[in-house]
Order: sequence, then C-alpha cells, then structure tokens
Amino acid sequence: MKITKVVCSAGKTGFFFDDQKAIKAGAKNDGNFYVGEPMTEGFTSVRQMGESISVMFVLEDGQVAFGDCAAVQYSGAGGRDPLFLAENFIPVIEQEIAPLYVGREISSFREMADIVDKMTSPSTGKVYHTAIRYGVTQACLDAVAKSKHCLMAEVIAEEYGTEVSSEMIPIFTQSGDDRYMNADKMIMKGAAVLPHALFNHVEEKVGLKGEKIEAYVEWLRNRVLEKKPFADYNPIFHIDVYGTLGLVFNNNFEAIADYIAGLEKIAAPFHLRVEGPVDMGEKQAQIEALAAIRRALEARGAKAEIVADEWCNTFEDVVDFTKAKAGHMAQIKTPDLGGINNSIEAVLYCRENGMGAYLGGTCNETNRSAEVCAHVAMATQPKQYLAKPGMGVDEGYMIVFNEMSRILALRK
Repeated sequence: MKITKVVCSAGKTGFFFDDQKAIKAGAKNDGNFYVGEPMTEGFTSVRQMGESISVMFVLEDGQVAFGDCAAVQYSGAGGRDPLFLAENFIPVIEQEIAPLYVGREISSFREMADIVDKMTSPSTGKVYHTAIRYGVTQACLDAVAKSKHCLMAEVIAEEYGTEVSSEMIPIFTQSGDDRYMNADKMIMKGAAVLPHALFNHVEEKVGLKGEKIEAYVEWLRNRVLEKKPFADYNPIFHIDVYGTLGLVFNNNFEAIADYIAGLEKIAAPFHLRVEGPVDMGEKQAQIEALAAIRRALEARGAKAEIVADEWCNTFEDVVDFTKAKAGHMAQIKTPDLGGINNSIEAVLYCRENGMGAYLGGTCNETNRSAEVCAHVAMATQPKQYLAKPGMGVDEGYMIVFNEMSRILALRK
C-alpha cells in the first residue's frame, strides 16, 4: 500500500509554551499570564499558547494515518530546539518531508521512521526539529498499522521483539501547582502513581529545611489512607522537586540522602520516588550527583528511588545516565527524543540495563501524541507512563487510560 498525499493542519496543545529564561529572571504571574518581557528567541510573550501540527498520510485505499508534532513546555531552553510554531514549520514539512513519503510503498516502521529521524534538512544542513520528527514518525507507525490492519502496539512488538502488555501500564498523574485538589482527583480515579506536586521554589514551596515537602507527603499519605477508592489501593508517591533539594542542602549528597530516607518513612506504607533532587547545571555533574545520591540511599538501606530528569533529554543521555547508575529511574521525555523510534529504544535500553524506565513527555502535547505513546508504552512495558497532556489530571488520565484499555479489549 502506498502513501498518496501528505496533509498538514495547525493545532493547539494541552498546555502552553513558557519562556523559562524570563521566568527564572523574575517574570511574575498575573493570573494565568506572566508579566515581563520574553527573553528566549521566538517568544512574543513569556507565556503563549502551545501549538502543534497534525501530519496526515492519505493512503491509497482512502485510510488516513496521522500523528501530531509537538514540543515541550520550556521550548528553546537547556539546549532544546527553538520554539515550535505551526506557521514556521508547516512549510518545512510540505516542501521537504512530504516528497520523501508521497508515492512511497509502506514498509516497516523502523525504515519509514529513519527517513525523517536520521536525515538532515537540505535547507539548513541540520537534523529536523524534534517536534517534526516526533509527529511524522507517529504517522509512520499509524500507516504501517493501517496497512497491516493491526494495532500500533502490535507493529512495535513485532519489529522490536517485545510482547504487548496484558495489563495496564501504571499511569503517573501530575498535579502542577494545585497539588491538593488535584491529588484528590487522582485518588478518586485510583491513579497508580501520583502526584508530581511541582515543588520548584525553595522558600515558597519547599521551605528552607524542606519541611513543606514533609508536611505535604504526610498529608498525602493520610489522604490516601482516608479516601482510598478500593481496599488494596497502593499507589506509588512520585514527587518532583526540580533540583530544590540541592539548594536547600547546598548539594551535600549525604544530607540529601538522609532527607529522602526521612521522607520515605513519612510516606510509609507507600513507596516513594523523588524526581530531580538536584540540578547541577550540566550533564556530567548531574550524572555524578545522582549516582552519588543513589549510592548513599542504598548504603542506608533506603528503598526510596530517585528519578533523573534534568540533563537527561536525548537517547544518548538516557544511555549515559543508565551506565553510570545515575538514579534508579530515567524519565524518557518523548518529544525531546525526536522520533518515537528513539523513545521505544530508550525504554528497551533501560529495561535491559537495570534502569527504571518512565515513559514521560510534556503537558504541552496533544491527545493524539498521548494515544500513540500509549501504544509505545503497552509494547515496551516501562514502569510507568505519564498522563498527558495538560495539568488538569482528568483529561490526560482519561486519554491514556482509555487508549490502553482499548488495546487490551481489542487484543482479547
């Protein structure tokens, strides 16, 4: 079966683009807006609407396969590709990428994904924007599945030698700033991993000694025990602290390990994961720091886990953090890896080399990218999969839960 046409449409995402540089420089909240001048190239305001592009492959039998190009909330920051605006990148897809696929016989996913993910643009000499590679490879996977009349998860399992999961992958829900009301939503829905909690400011949210995190974890434990939706509800607590423990404890890794071990006792009987305990400002220092904290926790006999996030962005980064045992789990931020083939390989690499795989992404994705990634999750079986897009809990949880539920029902 051949691809006869490639059609693009501009879309919205489930969240926003935020100028991280301007926010760190002091831009202040005004409701849902930020007051201040943007500092990152391409931004016209500190916060602006998230944009996406749907890439649709029209097949010769009339079926339409599609994926969504999307980029992370903090685009243009930390070495990431620039702000992803539909009007700038639809012409690139139509002029440079569409001709590579129109008239082409649909072959394997891996072969079709490599066309866009591995080649360079003739106009820039660089690889294509991560968001373009992300969306086009989703369309490639869907096209192969439609040509074979099977599920996308089944295509992945066949090509990568895996088995599609016979049960739901644990869903990790993120609360954003509304960490109390949104935690209630998560508990009510029986979320397997919760709540994210967004502790990203030392004085306001963490406390000068970390006491605000301790109080929140104690509240969350008591809330789950009081309101649990079924008798054996046993969620994992996953708290994202955005490097703030490094600031509180002056990057004293032994003190950080002591603190996390203490949090573990407060969270009991629930298992604890702490994401991003430190941010060392560059990759190698981050690897060494997370490896040291992991060793310190294990020396104490603590079962709490730390999760790598900052400076672990690409497939190569995931490999380097895994080899160094820099943390117990790595977040695989799907849009940052470009083609979804890279996310597939990253999960499998983690699983084969003793690192917990967290198939993540961003609140700034779309329903389509979340659904396609649900197939990646079911075929590769990471330890957890992010409920996305958005920060409202209900919508993202619904999208990924329902897609995995459909996969399970159809395979029965």
